[in-house]
Amino acid sequence: MSFVSQLNALDAGAPLSPLLTGFRSLLEPLSREELESLAARSVTTTRRNFGRTMRLFAPLYLSNECVNNCSYCGFSRDNPILRTTLTVPQVEKEARHLSQLGFRHILLVAGEHPRFVSEGYLADCLSALRDFIPTLAIEVGPMETPEYEPLVRSGCEGLVVYQETYDRAAYAAYHTAGPKKDFDWRLECPERGYAAGFRRIGIGALVGLADWRTEVLRLAAHLEYLLRTCWKATFTISLPRLRPAAGGFQPEHAMSDAEFVQTLCAFRVCFPQVGIVLSTRESESLRNALFPLGITSISAGSHTEPGGYTGEGSNDVHLTVKGRRVELEPETPRSSCSGGATNATGQFDIADERSAGEVASYLREIGLEPVWKDWDSAILSTVSEREKEPFLAGSDSLLLTS
Repeated sequence: MSFVSQLNALDAGAPLSPLLTGFRSLLEPLSREELESLAARSVTTTRRNFGRTMRLFAPLYLSNECVNNCSYCGFSRDNPILRTTLTVPQVEKEARHLSQLGFRHILLVAGEHPRFVSEGYLADCLSALRDFIPTLAIEVGPMETPEYEPLVRSGCEGLVVYQETYDRAAYAAYHTAGPKKDFDWRLECPERGYAAGFRRIGIGALVGLADWRTEVLRLAAHLEYLLRTCWKATFTISLPRLRPAAGGFQPEHAMSDAEFVQTLCAFRVCFPQVGIVLSTRESESLRNALFPLGITSISAGSHTEPGGYTGEGSNDVHLTVKGRRVELEPETPRSSCSGGATNATGQFDIADERSAGEVASYLREIGLEPVWKDWDSAILSTVSEREKEPFLAGSDSLLLTS
Protein backbone atom coordinates (compact mmCIF):
# COMPACT_ATOMS: atom_id res chain seq x y z
CA MET A 1 0.00 0.00 0.00
CA SER A 2 1.18 3.53 -0.81
CA PHE A 3 -0.22 7.03 -0.34
CA VAL A 4 -1.98 6.61 -3.70
CA SER A 5 -4.62 4.42 -2.01
CA GLN A 6 -5.13 6.92 0.79
CA LEU A 7 -5.45 9.86 -1.59
CA ASN A 8 -7.98 7.95 -3.66
CA ALA A 9 -9.97 7.31 -0.49
CA LEU A 10 -9.89 10.99 0.46
CA ASP A 11 -11.04 11.97 -3.01
CA ALA A 12 -13.90 9.50 -2.62
CA GLY A 13 -15.03 11.17 0.60
CA ALA A 14 -13.33 9.08 3.28
CA PRO A 15 -13.39 10.71 6.75
CA LEU A 16 -10.37 12.72 7.83
CA SER A 17 -8.14 11.71 10.71
CA PRO A 18 -8.39 13.79 13.90
CA LEU A 19 -5.15 15.55 12.97
CA LEU A 20 -6.39 16.48 9.51
CA THR A 21 -9.75 17.55 10.90
CA GLY A 22 -7.97 19.97 13.20
CA PHE A 23 -5.73 21.15 10.37
CA ARG A 24 -8.73 21.81 8.11
CA SER A 25 -10.38 23.91 10.82
CA LEU A 26 -7.34 26.19 10.85
CA LEU A 27 -7.78 26.85 7.12
CA GLU A 28 -11.23 28.39 7.58
CA PRO A 29 -11.49 32.17 7.11
CA LEU A 30 -10.11 33.96 10.17
CA SER A 31 -10.50 37.44 11.54
CA ARG A 32 -7.40 39.57 12.00
CA GLU A 33 -7.40 38.81 15.73
CA GLU A 34 -7.75 35.07 15.13
CA LEU A 35 -4.91 35.11 12.60
CA GLU A 36 -2.67 36.97 15.03
CA SER A 37 -3.49 34.38 17.71
CA LEU A 38 -2.62 31.54 15.29
CA ALA A 39 0.64 33.28 14.38
CA ALA A 40 1.55 33.60 18.06
CA ARG A 41 0.94 29.87 18.57
CA SER A 42 3.12 29.20 15.54
CA VAL A 43 5.98 31.27 16.97
CA THR A 44 5.79 29.51 20.33
CA THR A 45 5.72 26.07 18.69
CA THR A 46 8.69 26.93 16.47
CA ARG A 47 10.84 28.19 19.33
CA ARG A 48 10.05 25.10 21.38
CA ASN A 49 11.08 22.70 18.61
CA PHE A 50 13.70 24.60 16.59
CA GLY A 51 14.95 27.34 18.87
CA ARG A 52 15.98 30.55 17.11
CA THR A 53 17.82 28.90 14.22
CA MET A 54 17.26 29.35 10.48
CA ARG A 55 18.85 26.94 8.03
CA LEU A 56 20.19 28.50 4.80
CA PHE A 57 20.63 26.68 1.50
CA ALA A 58 21.22 27.51 -2.15
CA PRO A 59 19.75 25.87 -5.25
CA LEU A 60 22.35 24.96 -7.87
CA TYR A 61 20.78 24.37 -11.28
CA LEU A 62 22.61 21.73 -13.31
CA SER A 63 20.50 21.72 -16.48
CA ASN A 64 17.35 23.28 -17.91
CA GLU A 65 16.82 20.55 -20.48
CA CYS A 66 13.49 18.76 -20.07
CA VAL A 67 11.35 16.19 -21.88
CA ASN A 68 8.12 17.16 -20.12
CA ASN A 69 5.49 19.64 -21.18
CA CYS A 70 4.29 21.40 -18.04
CA SER A 71 2.36 24.56 -18.88
CA TYR A 72 3.47 26.44 -15.73
CA CYS A 73 7.22 25.74 -15.92
CA GLY A 74 9.85 27.81 -17.66
CA PHE A 75 11.81 24.65 -18.53
CA SER A 76 8.82 23.07 -20.35
CA ARG A 77 9.91 21.13 -23.43
CA ASP A 78 8.11 23.27 -26.00
CA ASN A 79 9.24 26.64 -24.63
CA PRO A 80 11.80 28.15 -27.05
CA ILE A 81 14.27 28.94 -24.28
CA LEU A 82 18.06 28.97 -24.21
CA ARG A 83 19.33 25.79 -22.58
CA THR A 84 22.54 24.35 -21.24
CA THR A 85 23.76 21.48 -19.07
CA LEU A 86 26.78 22.07 -16.86
CA THR A 87 29.70 19.68 -16.94
CA VAL A 88 30.84 18.20 -13.63
CA PRO A 89 33.83 20.61 -13.38
CA GLN A 90 31.43 23.51 -14.05
CA VAL A 91 29.11 22.27 -11.30
CA GLU A 92 32.08 22.15 -8.95
CA LYS A 93 33.02 25.76 -9.79
CA GLU A 94 29.46 26.90 -9.06
CA ALA A 95 29.49 24.99 -5.76
CA ARG A 96 32.86 26.40 -4.71
CA HIS A 97 31.52 29.89 -5.36
CA LEU A 98 28.54 29.15 -3.11
CA SER A 99 30.88 27.70 -0.51
CA GLN A 100 32.87 30.94 -0.49
CA LEU A 101 29.60 32.76 0.25
CA GLY A 102 29.11 30.54 3.30
CA PHE A 103 26.74 27.87 2.01
CA ARG A 104 27.23 24.33 3.29
CA HIS A 105 23.84 23.04 2.11
CA ILE A 106 23.24 22.89 -1.66
CA LEU A 107 20.20 21.61 -3.52
CA LEU A 108 21.07 20.29 -7.00
CA VAL A 109 18.19 21.03 -9.38
CA ALA A 110 17.65 19.89 -12.97
CA GLY A 111 14.97 19.47 -15.57
CA GLU A 112 13.92 15.93 -16.41
CA HIS A 113 15.90 14.73 -19.41
CA PRO A 114 17.48 11.27 -19.12
CA ARG A 115 19.90 11.93 -21.98
CA PHE A 116 21.42 14.90 -20.17
CA VAL A 117 20.72 14.18 -16.49
CA SER A 118 20.99 10.55 -15.43
CA GLU A 119 21.94 8.93 -12.16
CA GLY A 120 25.52 8.48 -13.46
CA TYR A 121 25.90 12.21 -14.07
CA LEU A 122 24.28 13.06 -10.76
CA ALA A 123 26.52 10.62 -8.88
CA ASP A 124 29.58 12.23 -10.48
CA CYS A 125 28.36 15.71 -9.45
CA LEU A 126 27.73 14.55 -5.90
CA SER A 127 31.12 12.86 -5.65
CA ALA A 128 32.80 16.07 -6.82
CA LEU A 129 31.08 18.17 -4.14
CA ARG A 130 30.78 15.99 -1.08
CA ASP A 131 34.27 16.69 0.28
CA PHE A 132 33.54 20.42 0.75
CA ILE A 133 29.71 20.58 0.84
CA PRO A 134 28.53 18.46 3.80
CA THR A 135 24.80 18.61 3.00
CA LEU A 136 23.69 17.74 -0.53
CA ALA A 137 20.17 17.22 -1.79
CA ILE A 138 18.59 16.75 -5.21
CA GLU A 139 15.43 17.97 -6.93
CA VAL A 140 15.32 16.12 -10.24
CA GLY A 141 13.00 13.79 -12.16
CA PRO A 142 11.61 10.86 -10.11
CA MET A 143 13.56 7.59 -10.20
CA GLU A 144 13.25 4.01 -9.05
CA THR A 145 14.71 3.04 -5.68
CA PRO A 146 17.73 1.19 -7.24
CA GLU A 147 18.54 4.37 -9.20
CA TYR A 148 18.47 6.46 -6.03
CA GLU A 149 20.73 4.13 -4.06
CA PRO A 150 24.04 5.07 -5.78
CA LEU A 151 23.18 8.75 -5.25
CA VAL A 152 22.83 8.14 -1.52
CA ARG A 153 26.17 6.29 -1.56
CA SER A 154 27.71 9.25 -3.41
CA GLY A 155 26.89 11.58 -0.55
CA CYS A 156 23.33 12.74 -1.19
CA GLU A 157 21.23 12.82 1.96
CA GLY A 158 18.18 14.82 0.82
CA LEU A 159 15.45 14.34 -1.79
CA VAL A 160 12.96 17.05 -2.77
CA VAL A 161 9.98 16.13 -4.94
CA TYR A 162 6.84 18.25 -5.18
CA GLN A 163 3.63 16.69 -6.42
CA GLU A 164 2.92 20.09 -8.02
CA THR A 165 -0.85 19.56 -7.60
CA TYR A 166 -2.78 16.84 -5.77
CA ASP A 167 -5.81 17.44 -8.01
CA ARG A 168 -5.80 14.62 -10.58
CA ALA A 169 -7.86 16.49 -13.17
CA ALA A 170 -5.72 19.61 -12.88
CA TYR A 171 -2.55 17.52 -12.98
CA ALA A 172 -3.63 15.92 -16.26
CA ALA A 173 -4.45 19.31 -17.77
CA TYR A 174 -1.11 20.87 -16.86
CA HIS A 175 1.13 17.93 -17.77
CA THR A 176 0.50 17.11 -21.42
CA ALA A 177 3.65 15.23 -22.48
CA GLY A 178 6.56 13.33 -21.01
CA PRO A 179 7.00 10.87 -18.12
CA LYS A 180 5.72 13.46 -15.64
CA LYS A 181 2.19 12.77 -16.91
CA ASP A 182 2.06 9.74 -14.59
CA PHE A 183 0.41 11.14 -11.44
CA ASP A 184 0.76 7.99 -9.30
CA TRP A 185 4.40 7.46 -10.26
CA ARG A 186 5.26 10.91 -8.99
CA LEU A 187 3.09 10.57 -5.89
CA GLU A 188 4.98 7.46 -4.76
CA CYS A 189 8.42 9.02 -5.32
CA PRO A 190 9.05 10.02 -1.67
CA GLU A 191 8.42 6.43 -0.59
CA ARG A 192 10.88 5.10 -3.16
CA GLY A 193 13.43 7.67 -2.03
CA TYR A 194 12.96 6.66 1.58
CA ALA A 195 13.55 3.02 0.68
CA ALA A 196 16.82 4.08 -0.98
CA GLY A 197 18.08 5.67 2.23
CA PHE A 198 17.50 9.42 1.95
CA ARG A 199 17.57 10.98 5.42
CA ARG A 200 15.67 14.16 4.55
CA ILE A 201 12.68 14.32 2.23
CA GLY A 202 10.89 17.45 1.08
CA ILE A 203 7.38 17.50 -0.38
CA GLY A 204 5.14 20.32 -1.52
CA ALA A 205 2.58 21.71 -3.92
CA LEU A 206 2.69 24.65 -6.31
CA VAL A 207 0.14 27.21 -5.18
CA GLY A 208 -1.95 28.45 -8.09
CA LEU A 209 -2.67 25.22 -9.97
CA ALA A 210 -5.84 24.25 -8.04
CA ASP A 211 -8.00 25.41 -5.15
CA TRP A 212 -5.49 26.12 -2.41
CA ARG A 213 -7.50 24.81 0.56
CA THR A 214 -8.06 21.46 -1.12
CA GLU A 215 -4.42 21.40 -2.20
CA VAL A 216 -2.89 22.03 1.21
CA LEU A 217 -5.25 19.57 2.91
CA ARG A 218 -4.03 16.85 0.54
CA LEU A 219 -0.44 17.90 1.20
CA ALA A 220 -1.08 17.60 4.93
CA ALA A 221 -2.55 14.13 4.40
CA HIS A 222 0.56 13.13 2.43
CA LEU A 223 2.77 14.44 5.21
CA GLU A 224 0.79 12.62 7.89
CA TYR A 225 1.11 9.36 5.93
CA LEU A 226 4.88 9.74 5.40
CA LEU A 227 5.52 10.58 9.05
CA ARG A 228 3.75 7.38 10.02
CA THR A 229 5.26 5.03 7.41
CA CYS A 230 8.71 6.55 6.75
CA TRP A 231 9.53 7.43 10.33
CA LYS A 232 13.32 7.14 10.05
CA ALA A 233 13.52 10.22 7.82
CA THR A 234 12.88 13.88 8.61
CA PHE A 235 10.48 15.87 6.43
CA THR A 236 10.01 19.38 5.16
CA ILE A 237 7.10 20.98 3.33
CA SER A 238 7.00 23.93 0.97
CA LEU A 239 4.20 25.87 -0.71
CA PRO A 240 5.86 27.88 -3.50
CA ARG A 241 3.46 30.35 -5.07
CA LEU A 242 3.85 30.44 -8.83
CA ARG A 243 5.97 33.23 -10.28
CA PRO A 244 6.36 34.55 -13.85
CA ALA A 245 8.27 32.17 -16.11
CA ALA A 246 8.95 31.51 -19.78
CA GLY A 247 5.74 30.51 -21.57
CA GLY A 248 3.57 33.23 -20.02
CA PHE A 249 1.56 30.98 -17.69
CA GLN A 250 -0.89 32.77 -15.37
CA PRO A 251 -2.12 30.86 -12.29
CA GLU A 252 -5.90 30.63 -11.98
CA HIS A 253 -6.12 29.98 -8.22
CA ALA A 254 -4.72 32.82 -6.16
CA MET A 255 -3.71 32.68 -2.52
CA SER A 256 -3.46 36.02 -0.73
CA ASP A 257 -0.58 36.91 1.54
CA ALA A 258 -2.84 36.56 4.60
CA GLU A 259 -4.00 33.11 3.44
CA PHE A 260 -0.37 32.13 2.83
CA VAL A 261 0.61 33.17 6.35
CA GLN A 262 -2.40 31.36 7.80
CA THR A 263 -1.57 28.14 5.96
CA LEU A 264 2.08 28.09 7.02
CA CYS A 265 1.10 28.74 10.64
CA ALA A 266 -1.49 25.94 10.45
CA PHE A 267 1.22 23.52 9.29
CA ARG A 268 3.52 24.60 12.10
CA VAL A 269 0.87 24.18 14.80
CA CYS A 270 -0.33 20.78 13.53
CA PHE A 271 3.09 19.40 12.52
CA PRO A 272 5.40 20.93 15.15
CA GLN A 273 8.58 19.02 14.24
CA VAL A 274 8.36 19.29 10.45
CA GLY A 275 10.58 21.80 8.65
CA ILE A 276 8.97 24.56 6.59
CA VAL A 277 10.91 25.89 3.59
CA LEU A 278 10.53 29.38 2.10
CA SER A 279 12.09 30.24 -1.26
CA THR A 280 13.03 33.50 -2.95
CA ARG A 281 9.79 33.33 -4.96
CA GLU A 282 8.29 35.50 -2.21
CA SER A 283 9.02 39.20 -1.79
CA GLU A 284 11.59 40.58 0.62
CA SER A 285 8.95 42.19 2.83
CA LEU A 286 6.81 39.05 3.09
CA ARG A 287 9.82 36.82 3.77
CA ASN A 288 10.94 39.19 6.52
CA ALA A 289 7.49 38.94 8.10
CA LEU A 290 7.43 35.14 7.81
CA PHE A 291 10.93 34.37 9.11
CA PRO A 292 9.94 34.49 12.80
CA LEU A 293 6.55 32.76 12.40
CA GLY A 294 7.51 29.18 11.69
CA ILE A 295 9.93 29.01 8.77
CA THR A 296 12.97 26.81 9.45
CA SER A 297 14.82 26.74 6.13
CA ILE A 298 15.31 29.39 3.45
CA SER A 299 17.13 29.90 0.19
CA ALA A 300 18.97 33.19 -0.34
CA GLY A 301 20.80 34.89 -3.18
CA SER A 302 19.29 32.34 -5.54
CA HIS A 303 19.63 31.88 -9.30
CA THR A 304 17.31 29.56 -11.23
CA GLU A 305 19.39 29.12 -14.39
CA PRO A 306 22.33 26.73 -14.89
CA GLY A 307 25.54 28.63 -14.30
CA GLY A 308 23.74 31.61 -12.82
CA TYR A 309 26.26 32.21 -10.03
CA THR A 310 29.47 32.24 -12.06
CA GLY A 311 28.52 32.21 -15.75
CA GLU A 312 29.65 28.60 -16.21
CA GLY A 313 27.99 26.88 -19.18
CA SER A 314 27.60 30.06 -21.25
CA ASN A 315 29.89 28.54 -23.88
CA ASP A 316 27.35 25.80 -24.63
CA VAL A 317 24.01 27.62 -24.73
CA HIS A 318 21.64 26.25 -27.38
CA LEU A 319 18.02 25.62 -28.28
CA THR A 320 16.28 22.25 -28.08
CA VAL A 321 13.50 21.61 -30.58
CA LYS A 322 11.43 18.42 -30.26
CA GLY A 323 14.17 16.89 -28.15
CA ARG A 324 16.95 17.74 -30.60
CA ARG A 325 19.75 20.17 -30.00
CA VAL A 326 19.76 23.21 -32.27
CA GLU A 327 22.78 25.51 -32.36
CA LEU A 328 22.21 29.25 -32.06
CA GLU A 329 22.67 31.63 -34.92
CA PRO A 330 25.30 34.28 -34.15
CA GLU A 331 22.68 37.04 -33.97
CA THR A 332 20.37 35.20 -31.55
CA PRO A 333 19.58 37.45 -28.55
CA ARG A 334 20.78 36.00 -25.26
CA SER A 335 19.06 36.82 -22.01
CA SER A 336 18.39 35.14 -18.70
CA CYS A 337 15.00 34.86 -17.01
CA SER A 338 16.49 35.42 -13.55
CA GLY A 339 19.11 37.92 -14.61
CA GLY A 340 22.25 35.94 -13.90
CA ALA A 341 25.65 35.81 -15.54
CA THR A 342 24.87 32.90 -17.81
CA ASN A 343 22.80 33.15 -20.99
CA ALA A 344 20.61 30.15 -20.24
CA THR A 345 16.98 30.80 -19.29
CA GLY A 346 15.92 30.46 -15.67
CA GLN A 347 13.01 28.41 -14.36
CA PHE A 348 11.23 31.42 -12.88
CA ASP A 349 11.88 34.98 -11.73
CA ILE A 350 12.87 35.42 -8.11
CA ALA A 351 11.30 38.15 -5.95
CA ASP A 352 13.76 38.50 -3.06
CA GLU A 353 17.04 39.54 -4.69
CA ARG A 354 19.08 40.11 -1.53
CA SER A 355 22.43 38.40 -1.24
CA ALA A 356 22.92 35.56 1.20
CA GLY A 357 25.00 37.85 3.41
CA GLU A 358 22.26 40.49 3.51
CA VAL A 359 19.64 37.89 4.46
CA ALA A 360 21.89 36.44 7.17
CA SER A 361 22.50 39.94 8.56
CA TYR A 362 18.76 40.61 8.72
CA LEU A 363 18.15 37.32 10.52
CA ARG A 364 20.63 38.33 13.21
CA GLU A 365 18.96 41.72 13.54
CA ILE A 366 15.66 40.07 14.44
CA GLY A 367 17.23 37.62 16.87
CA LEU A 368 17.52 34.54 14.66
CA GLU A 369 20.72 32.57 14.11
CA PRO A 370 21.64 31.72 10.48
CA VAL A 371 22.76 28.09 10.29
CA TRP A 372 24.99 27.32 7.32
CA LYS A 373 25.88 23.80 8.41
CA ASP A 374 24.00 21.40 10.67
CA TRP A 375 25.25 18.07 9.42
CA ASP A 376 28.48 16.25 8.60
CA SER A 377 28.92 12.73 7.29
CA ALA A 378 31.49 12.12 10.03
CA ILE A 379 28.56 11.80 12.43
CA LEU A 380 27.78 8.42 10.91
CA SER A 381 31.39 7.30 10.51
CA THR A 382 32.72 4.57 12.75
CA VAL A 383 35.86 5.27 14.70
CA SER A 384 38.82 4.26 12.58
CA GLU A 385 41.67 2.14 13.82
CA ARG A 386 43.91 5.18 13.56
CA GLU A 387 41.61 7.12 15.86
CA LYS A 388 41.60 4.25 18.32
CA GLU A 389 45.40 3.90 18.46
CA PRO A 390 46.25 6.96 20.60
CA PHE A 391 43.58 6.06 23.13
CA LEU A 392 44.72 2.45 23.28
CA ALA A 393 48.35 3.44 23.53
CA GLY A 394 47.55 5.82 26.36
CA SER A 395 45.55 3.13 28.11
CA ASP A 396 48.44 0.66 27.83
CA SER A 397 50.85 3.22 29.23
CA LEU A 398 48.59 3.84 32.20
CA LEU A 399 48.32 0.12 32.83
CA LEU A 400 52.06 -0.35 32.65
CA THR A 401 52.81 2.44 35.07
CA SER A 402 50.05 1.71 37.54
